[in-house]
Amino acid sequence: MDNSFTYQPATDRYNRMQYKYCGKSGLQLPLISLGLWHNFGSVDDFTVATDMIKYAFDQGFTHFDLANNYGPVPGSAETNFGRILKENFQGYRDEMIISSKAGHEMWAG
Repeated sequence: MDNSFTYQPATDRYNRMQYKYCGKSGLQLPLISLGLWHNFGSVDDFTVATDMIKYAFDQGFTHFDLANNYGPVPGSAETNFGRILKENFQGYRDEMIISSKAGHEMWAG
């Protein structure tokens, strides 16, 4: 996949995934989310990580799960995901549910 600023998501992405309502909130979540625990940290190939997120979004994934200790290096998956959003998903952020959590092992600060 092209890892440039010209990424255009698949126009039929919402036809490729099933969604369920989250309680009575009106929020619809995909049946599958993408967790960024491995393969998205600073020791991983950034281009491959970017391609995986683009592919997931093209398949209708709208929920991406992160945590402050995902990496390795702890926290680097969140940093990389932020960069991927900035470089590829401007204009699509309102279509994404991004969950994160703090706790367990954390780095200093």
